[in-house]
Amino acid sequence: MQVDVDRRTEFEALVKAYEKAGGDVSKFLDRRIASIIISGDKVVGLNNVPGVELVPQTIEHGVHAKMIIKKGTKLSFPIHVCTGYLQRDGYQKVIFDIVVEEDAEAHFVAHCVFPWTEQFTHDALMNVVVKKNAKMSYSDEHYHSEAGTVNLITVSRVVVEENGLYVNRFALTKTRVGKMRLDFSVELKDRAVADMLARVRASGNDEVDIHEKVDLVGVESRGVLSTIVVALDRARARVVNEAYGRGEYSKGHVKCEEITKGSDVQVSTVPILKVFNDRAELTHEASIGRVNAKQLETLMSKGLSEDEATELIIKGLLS
Repeated sequence: MQVDVDRRTEFEALVKAYEKAGGDVSKFLDRRIASIIISGDKVVGLNNVPGVELVPQTIEHGVHAKMIIKKGTKLSFPIHVCTGYLQRDGYQKVIFDIVVEEDAEAHFVAHCVFPWTEQFTHDALMNVVVKKNAKMSYSDEHYHSEAGTVNLITVSRVVVEENGLYVNRFALTKTRVGKMRLDFSVELKDRAVADMLARVRASGNDEVDIHEKVDLVGVESRGVLSTIVVALDRARARVVNEAYGRGEYSKGHVKCEEITKGSDVQVSTVPILKVFNDRAELTHEASIGRVNAKQLETLMSKGLSEDEATELIIKGLLS
């Protein structure tokens, strides 16, 4: 990995924070693995491998990175992306333009680490194009400070072309959320497939706003949107899942599960399904409320208290 020598101290501090949050630091030091490390508005570490072009540039308050997976490239290792902010206050803008070219395959492992932030906004935009017959997955895990004052804005716009596959996994389950707005949408061409899952645990006075959309434009396209939110204490959560069936024999499914525990929790879910082709098919399922009573009784019968049993069920749900 190429490390900015002027920012080696920052690089080391971010790597330690990343490791403390559960990340595998060795991946950043392995020259076989493509990776990029962003701290504030600087790239402090970068490694390219054959078939991959990671091209970052500094913008006002952040970094704009173009990431291209060349045609036919099939990577043996995931591409690692670490975005961090080590100050207490500030604003960070991150833009990723990702193109997975025809017949290529790539898996991204991303971590966003904000361990000491207080008044801080992370504003992220990801534009993705998965070309014909290409496959891409993106696993994104966040670690925020426990101050509960992080303002997270994350927007993703994805187009999956013919026979392409896109998988997205978003998780913010181990720390306070703060205030979060997640806005993901994916457009699917002929026989393209998308599978997206967001998992969030909100506590204190956290605010969660999730909006996901799948547009099934192509013939025999397939899309699944899943959202799991656990809201505790005085947390607020609002989930909107949209699916649009336009292509012949396209199929879409949206699922939302929200678990509540706390006297002042407020949660809601709104599924929006619209069919524009009589051969398209859309389905949804949703549930809101306390943890499953039968599961709770089973665990309590084995000697766990109600709180212990509830926590165990929640951990299983978010894992």
